[in-house]
Amino acid sequence: MNNQAVLNKNTNAKEIKEIDVNKVVFRDDLYPRIEKSTSTVQKYAENLEVLPAIEVNQRHELIDGWHRWTAHKKAEAKNIKAIITHTNSDRELLELAIERNACHGLQLSLEDKRDLARKIYSAAEDKKRDEIKAKLVKLLSVSERTMRNWLASIDNDIKERRDKKILNMWLTCHTHEEIADVVGLSRSQVGEILTESVKLPKSAETTANHLVDFEVPLYNVLKIKEKSGSSSLLGNTEPEILDNLLYLYTKPFDVVVDPFAGGGNTIDICKKRFRRYWVSDCTVVPEREHEIRKWDITKGLPPLPRWQDVTLIYLDSSKWKQSANIPNSNAQVDTTKMPLNDFTENFSEFINSILKKLHPGAVIATLIPPTQWKSSDKLCTDYAAELIKKVKLPINMRFQCLYEGQQCAAQMVEWAKANKRPLVISSELIVWQIPNDTKTSGMTKNQ
Repeated sequence: MNNQAVLNKNTNAKEIKEIDVNKVVFRDDLYPRIEKSTSTVQKYAENLEVLPAIEVNQRHELIDGWHRWTAHKKAEAKNIKAIITHTNSDRELLELAIERNACHGLQLSLEDKRDLARKIYSAAEDKKRDEIKAKLVKLLSVSERTMRNWLASIDNDIKERRDKKILNMWLTCHTHEEIADVVGLSRSQVGEILTESVKLPKSAETTANHLVDFEVPLYNVLKIKEKSGSSSLLGNTEPEILDNLLYLYTKPFDVVVDPFAGGGNTIDICKKRFRRYWVSDCTVVPEREHEIRKWDITKGLPPLPRWQDVTLIYLDSSKWKQSANIPNSNAQVDTTKMPLNDFTENFSEFINSILKKLHPGAVIATLIPPTQWKSSDKLCTDYAAELIKKVKLPINMRFQCLYEGQQCAAQMVEWAKANKRPLVISSELIVWQIPNDTKTSGMTKNQ
């Protein structure tokens, strides 16, 4: 059967429509990279009336018939006969183009076939790669060995990306089951990959172990050099405070939990120091919605898959008073406007409810910012003392967190002078630790 007969056969039993020549779209980024023949175009242009229809998809993207279509343009024809074939993806369009090219026209070179195979295979879903690889062998009429050689680099890249995704999901405290569902592997396969990949790169050892970009804390006064330029969302603690907690109470790949992480600083510092993290908030800045889980602690404890893996829980209590004038429509109970007694009762109850879930040695740290200026009477409210009374844990350490640069506005300074009232400018960081002797876990002890 000659080429003309094959072309005619392909149009049989299919509806042929007249479409505008200028509305045909040639996807040069997808179409098989065949050599174009000017002589063929010239010959076709002289015999438009006998040419079979071209083939396009529902968007008039060309599937088959570049020379016929170009001949119509050369002859300045307004319309062209076309078969409309629906395609669901670029990959499907490309596969159809290859099939049509295999039957007629100028044939693909081996280099063309290799490039097309890589293009189709790169766009395939992970779960269908074996199926696509077998299809390409038949479609391009090459051996399985040749196809494996062509696609080996892509397979390696895909495996590298998949393994990186598995590691990143594990670092954000997803379960093996959740990871397996996403990457299309079994739970045991995920476990095997993590066994191989969970190791600290030599290039990251100094950073992960705080040997660079860090000043070791020698005293219980943590001086913050300057306010960071990150999100000002309440609860978005300065990275220096979090970094000190990571240094003192965790090691690489330990799990850190922050249910008030709406600004994302906890994520940034955990990534830098190679800590795993589970972070959430009831209000999240838009640019970090893809990284931070949505959870309101008034609904109960965060739904962690394995509480026993947690080494550090960090709680920023600035949700009280500091944000009293900011509406919080996402919370079932607005803690920002609670009376002090109610807030400390709820906050301490939340802390105490976590205790039985943590392993001995795990720590809970909470930051208490100054509330003096937010109070109507400008009184210094020591709600750290109220929390300490209610939390049933021994204290490991109490830190004073102080900005080295002056943080008070001129109005505040003038008020302090006029009223002979010192301004409270330091935050307090309280660290409780789960004792190794569980018999003492219900005791409160100041150290």
